[in-house]
Amino acid sequence: MLVSLALLALGALTAVVGPRLLPRADWVEREPVVALWVWQCVVGAVLLSFALSMTFSAAAAWQAVRGHVFAPAPRGVVEAYELGTHQPWSAALAVVLAGGGLWTGAMLTREIRRAAARRRLRRGELLVHAPLLPGEEPGEEPLVVLEGERPDAWWMPGAAPQLVVTTAALRRLKGRQLDAVLAHEQGHARARHDWLLHCSAALADGFPGVPVFAAFRAEMHRLVELAADDVASRRFGRLTIALALVELNEHRGVFGPCPTPDSELPRRVNRLLTAAPRLTAGRRLRLTAAAALVPVVPLLVAFVPGLSALG
Repeated sequence: MLVSLALLALGALTAVVGPRLLPRADWVEREPVVALWVWQCVVGAVLLSFALSMTFSAAAAWQAVRGHVFAPAPRGVVEAYELGTHQPWSAALAVVLAGGGLWTGAMLTREIRRAAARRRLRRGELLVHAPLLPGEEPGEEPLVVLEGERPDAWWMPGAAPQLVVTTAALRRLKGRQLDAVLAHEQGHARARHDWLLHCSAALADGFPGVPVFAAFRAEMHRLVELAADDVASRRFGRLTIALALVELNEHRGVFGPCPTPDSELPRRVNRLLTAAPRLTAGRRLRLTAAAALVPVVPLLVAFVPGLSALG
């Protein structure tokens, strides 16, 4: 029971400390890909801590579960976890955590289904406004031009992803700006940013009162855009993608004095134009390795009593 409570406390501590420390780091906007990895490791550690706590609580509460979890373990290892104590509390904790796990799965399934429905709807609308020519197959062309008075461009994910650009956007984008926009959207597709957004949305919607999941969703939306900006800027230059963002969004009033839902766009443009230097390869590697160790901590907490008994 003590191991279950320790894992539960560790998960809660990580959920509280993580969202407070990460936004204060001075390297997040300079290395959004590393920041995405760190956030995934932190949230993964929280979920892993709760899952392990549920497993040990269930093993302490019910003999059948204990037999499956500790089937190959020597008797001394089982005794080291003191599973015979606090059975009523163990059962209650296991049921609550199992309910949370099932709810997480249900929210993720709902989010994926909603995304698929939105994708089908948008593809249907696209076929209405940009019908296929005789002999043309859906998704055959990576670039689709759509008649429209508002400059816009977006990526249509799926088995055959496509970049949709309006004619107004083509008139406003000059030189290699269209190529930069295409590289930006391809960066989203290659890194499968849509899955990060689905997972973060499922956690935030399923547990609206948990700050770590709300922060996870907000940061995923911000960081995936920064990461895609960097993909485009490395190929076509920071100024090119910055001007493309201005051309596509200037009509929305996002660069005015009043805040708008797209208030991150001016910050993205300013970040591209100021061109802060990247971290050294060594520091990026150290941050990546340190983040990978965060989910290892709950595993150590879970296995230390058993390893100590074996020793």
